[in-house]
Amino acid sequence: METIVCASHNPNKVKEIAKITREFGFDVITRDEAGVPLMFDVIEDGKTFADNSYKKAFTIMRITGKPAIADDSGLVVDCLDGAPGVWSARFAGEPCDDEKNNDKLLDLMKDVPYDERTAHFVSCVTLVYPDGEIVSAQGECPGHILFERRGTGGFGYDPLFLSDELGKTFAEIDMEEKNTVSHRARALAKLGELLKERENGVMHNA
Repeated sequence: METIVCASHNPNKVKEIAKITREFGFDVITRDEAGVPLMFDVIEDGKTFADNSYKKAFTIMRITGKPAIADDSGLVVDCLDGAPGVWSARFAGEPCDDEKNNDKLLDLMKDVPYDERTAHFVSCVTLVYPDGEIVSAQGECPGHILFERRGTGGFGYDPLFLSDELGKTFAEIDMEEKNTVSHRARALAKLGELLKERENGVMHNA
């Protein structure tokens, strides 16, 4: 198996990425396991999910000398002109706080009727190799923002995001079910297709 470093601090993201990429022959290790200093962080100042995903993967690759994979993802709410978007984790300010982010979202949307509460999660996953090769893919999943939290699992905005395809919030399902429709699972599936092409000699350079 090929060892790659996951650039994320978020243990939930690491688990999701590791579980899905394992079938493509990857052994995902954490930043800590790769020797990245605990307090080191990558400033996510990109204007798009793709910008931030690439920056995180490239930076961790340069530090470790190993292939690195990074996900940048967030919630896009139509009636908020795409917010919180790339600011999803820091929507209510620093330090990042899921509960405060959800509270702010509910407050901003308190007068919005259900039919206008459409939203989608976006995930951009980028794998950067030391030789400069870049493989990147994006996935999305549609849903609605509820008026109150439902479910006790998941993380981030999962308790408020009702999947249009499942009829449940991401906080009401386990990881297995989430991985059938999630934005990250779809991005990683597309990444897997590109990696299969890579094995067949099709290169993906920037």
